[in-house]
Amino acid sequence: MSDTPFGFGLPPEEPDDGDEGKKKPQGGADPFGFGGLPGGGQGGDNPFAAMFGNFNPADLGAAFQQLGQMLSYEGGPVNWDMAQQIARQTVAQGTSDGTKDASVGPAERTAVEEAVRLADLWLDGATSLPSGAGTAVAWSRAEWVEATLPAWRQLVDPVAERVGTAMGDVLPQEMQAMAGPLIGMMRSMGGAMFGQQIGHAVGALAGEVVGSTDVGLPLGPPGKAALLPLNVAAFGRDLSVPQDEVRLYLALREAAHQRLFAHVPWLRSHLFGAVEGYARGIKVDTSRLEDAVSQLDPSNPEQLQEALQQGMFQPEDTPEQKAALARLETALALVEGWVDAVVHAAAGSRLTSADALRETLRRRRASGGPAEQTFATLIGLELRPRRLRDASRLWALLGDARGVEGRDALWEHPDMLPTASDLDDPDGFVHREHLDFSELDKMLGEAAGGASRERRDEDGNGEDGGDGDRKDGPAA
Repeated sequence: MSDTPFGFGLPPEEPDDGDEGKKKPQGGADPFGFGGLPGGGQGGDNPFAAMFGNFNPADLGAAFQQLGQMLSYEGGPVNWDMAQQIARQTVAQGTSDGTKDASVGPAERTAVEEAVRLADLWLDGATSLPSGAGTAVAWSRAEWVEATLPAWRQLVDPVAERVGTAMGDVLPQEMQAMAGPLIGMMRSMGGAMFGQQIGHAVGALAGEVVGSTDVGLPLGPPGKAALLPLNVAAFGRDLSVPQDEVRLYLALREAAHQRLFAHVPWLRSHLFGAVEGYARGIKVDTSRLEDAVSQLDPSNPEQLQEALQQGMFQPEDTPEQKAALARLETALALVEGWVDAVVHAAAGSRLTSADALRETLRRRRASGGPAEQTFATLIGLELRPRRLRDASRLWALLGDARGVEGRDALWEHPDMLPTASDLDDPDGFVHREHLDFSELDKMLGEAAGGASRERRDEDGNGEDGGDGDRKDGPAA
């Protein structure tokens, strides 16, 4: 589990209002991230100090406007309008190295299209799954934000909804009736705080990702293989590898992800469903929360902030959460391991830099890359990157033992995939006898066909029999 669950902590190295990469307090120091609001104040002691700062007249109007937006919000658990606005603002500020976002030019678009086209040709010999990229697109960072926000919404809303419900459920019924306006205001504030945190995290992630599948999930529209030329160039800047090879290798990974998600129809819902399962398991320590709520003075924001800092809303680590988290980690490891193995098979003998690029990407994940940080910041899920190497080895062994088609056939049904224990013993899984679901389906189909024929024979007046009687009528 993350130390900053449910998006209450700001992502590290996040610039804000001229602060060049200065780290913000996380976890208990500022659990709702009030310090990111306009005005320049840190808000460590009083959340409204962060909003109004030193009452600079130049900032006061903007602060009141944002406060009004926060209190008037009546939508779902996350204020996505605010998230979009803050993500775009974060992108516009540029990354810590001073790189600003820029529109993608025709030459860059052509280079991405050609790289994806060549990547698909190479992948044809490394997997039995056909191409899943109907188009290849080159995005700016701002375009990546716009294209992926619907997927972030699907991921984060269930968790945010459950956290809000869990906090509201602990209040006695009579207190809920008395505190109705206050609860409504707090929900609006909570939606805004989630929106603020998600906007910062997604905006920061836009400065790091190289495509639409960096986190192992299909964040972009189906059938679009996407690369971000500005970030691709930044990724390869210190690698001593030709830029066209870096672009091609990353295009291979993007195109491989697209094949998997396009031709394994249940996979997307399986992954997103695991996140929803995690959300359903969220519980709050009600005894601690009830005790804290009974002592709160709603007119004293500093007291509320102190309660938040003491972990008043810290969720319990439930068995349901653990089980859902294990399912998600295993599924993501299998996705990324398959991509890693397939791309290595396609590029290993063609790109001299393939091994170096492969290891660079693996270390990027293991050291807490974009996927881990974003999941930890937004929804309290922290992936275990060691599973990637285990899964990649398992898929490679399966390819050697059963061939490309036998390896890829395991994606036909979720029950055929390796489990977490199989990742611990890949050799055992590879050589273990497994059910052939295609033969089982054939047997079931034949049985169903036989039963249907028997019913027609017993009826004697089915469609075929009626036609036969009519045909024989004139000759009788």
